[in-house]
Amino acid sequence: MADSILADAIDRVFVNLAGQARVAVALSGGPDSSALAVCADAWCRQNNQPLFLFHVHHGLQQQADDWQVQVQALANRLQRPLVLERVKVDLTLGAGVEGAARAARYQALGQMARQHQIQAILLAHHQQDQAETVLMRLLRGSGVAGLASMAERSERDGIVWVRPWLDVSREQVLAYLAEFTERTGWVPVDDPSNRDTDFARGVLRTGVVTAIEHHWPAWQQALARHAKQAAQAERLLFAYGQLLIARVRDEPDSLSLSKWRTLGEDEQVLVLRTWFKVSGVQMPTEKRLVELLRQLREVHALGHDRALEWRQSDCVVSCIRGQLYLQAKISRSTNENQYHGTV
Repeated sequence: MADSILADAIDRVFVNLAGQARVAVALSGGPDSSALAVCADAWCRQNNQPLFLFHVHHGLQQQADDWQVQVQALANRLQRPLVLERVKVDLTLGAGVEGAARAARYQALGQMARQHQIQAILLAHHQQDQAETVLMRLLRGSGVAGLASMAERSERDGIVWVRPWLDVSREQVLAYLAEFTERTGWVPVDDPSNRDTDFARGVLRTGVVTAIEHHWPAWQQALARHAKQAAQAERLLFAYGQLLIARVRDEPDSLSLSKWRTLGEDEQVLVLRTWFKVSGVQMPTEKRLVELLRQLREVHALGHDRALEWRQSDCVVSCIRGQLYLQAKISRSTNENQYHGTV
């Protein structure tokens, strides 16, 4: 039963990708990504499609070299090309070890995809991963966009990122891989950081989840359903925000401060959030957004009484003769003072 559910999900992915034949699986060597590699390999073998395996070596664990060997053994067994990338995780970014490792991993995966002309990367997140992500973001105070959690399909920098198993339970994934292990003798790696209580997800898995499952055994399905509903709400809010932006725009590259002020308070906030999103810049924290709202509401409608200039790490919002401009920096790493066009 698990085989058919997982295989059907993979089949839908490849059907939806249509002409995008060059696909890779992000393979850590753990049970989930290994099961995804095996399942995708079966589909590609049956349909005569190429498949790549991408492995990112973080070097954060002592066993990382052993994991690379184990991943190579799986690639050899499947007779699929394995692309390895060693990365150095930048722990000075302020995102914590988990956040910094995740950023380094996605950057490396994107780089490998471009080098090998890969159009789509498959990620092995399943229903429990989705539920845990919703729970963590809820506890961190994320808004609707954050609670929408992980998308089944997204596109970034010309690469399609697909999570085919978000509706599949981890038990089904493990059962599928167990059959492969019994048949071949290959075993996945065990990452101790998944149970490390120094990390937020480790705390959830070793204590919180056990208590939740005791009282709410269907919690994973409930939170995954909540993520889908939040994603629907976020799409509607984004569409409405774009309509509001069109209403308060006098010029292609700016917003009218006086027209923005005619909106209700919630609509004003939505316009700003949508503006940041379409501009591709970092979403401000709640505190920073409140400060921007205060400045926009206090400055003269024509911008004559003061020079409004609100800054964050990757952009500047300014008011010039009653028009609001958002200038995004070209590159934080190459030149802190360079910006590209007003939005």
